[in-house]
Amino acid sequence: MHAAAALGASAHVATVDHRLRPDSAAEAASVARAAAALGLPHATLAWTATKPATGLQEAARAARYRLLAAHAAAVGADRVLTAHTRDDQAETVLLRLCAGSGPAGLAGMRAERPLAPGIGLGRPFLALPKAALVAWCEARAIPFVRDPSNAQPRFARARLRAARSALEAEGLTAARLARLAERAARDEAALTEAAGRALEAARLGPDAPLRLDGGMLAALPEAVALRCLDRAMTRAGAAPRRLERLEALVLGALLPALRRGEAVRRTLAGLVVAADARGTLTLAPAPPRRSAPGALPMGRDVGRDGVPAAPDLLGKGEPHAYIGGACSEEPALLHEKDARGTARARD
Repeated sequence: MHAAAALGASAHVATVDHRLRPDSAAEAASVARAAAALGLPHATLAWTATKPATGLQEAARAARYRLLAAHAAAVGADRVLTAHTRDDQAETVLLRLCAGSGPAGLAGMRAERPLAPGIGLGRPFLALPKAALVAWCEARAIPFVRDPSNAQPRFARARLRAARSALEAEGLTAARLARLAERAARDEAALTEAAGRALEAARLGPDAPLRLDGGMLAALPEAVALRCLDRAMTRAGAAPRRLERLEALVLGALLPALRRGEAVRRTLAGLVVAADARGTLTLAPAPPRRSAPGALPMGRDVGRDGVPAAPDLLGKGEPHAYIGGACSEEPALLHEKDARGTARARD
């Protein structure tokens, strides 16, 4: 907020009150007063929904960006800016490493990315150490609040922060983790571009159903073929899918069959992926599974009103594997301890 004001930017300020701590309303009010002193309009956006028993930080993050995007649209803004630093990026890379993410996940947060139609998300401080940002605020007597949840061992980020000194002693510094993110992003961009070209070259006719030249796919490097099939599945309307299952399909079954000239048929994420002995690959919706009355389709999250929930604004509709370009701040696979101290896996 202060940096934007110093640059003379036309800015609206928004504080999301998640209503998770007793002090949150007072903190939002303090931001409103600071914004008024700078001549900037301010809005407090409250997360009033029922809070989940597990996955709290992930749910709060999704709600936060949903509220910010809606407010940006309401005031006619085309960009949402946050103050994530290099330290946040390093923690994100560590979390993704713990979750077994691929290169797209290890690329961490992006400095810029789409948030909602017509609205971008920008992180202008992503290359700055947190200490530099704190020093900038202190030098200008700008007050700031330290979130006490950052020290709660219930959350994975807090546990990694507690191990930071030991990790840095072994050379795993924030700067090196941020450099890893840059390199992974660079490599992922090249692989994604190659996969896009390969998909267009391999297409046979229209997209309904999507048909591909399996011989061309079988000749690709496996990393490119994997991304090519992932893009093809997304185009064909597949549900979100896990990297392990995608690898089992593409590397374990599909490519070996194509190279041997054998027919193969598999179902994943609501699609039937089938290749005939001539090497023609077809992706088509799988027939509906027989289920109990009132059951919802597989592969979709359920909203509070009992209907399938839409993918959230940060790309949770993308494969959990982080093969695609959409990445949020944390991986989909983490362990968050509940109130009894039991580790619960999130998927």
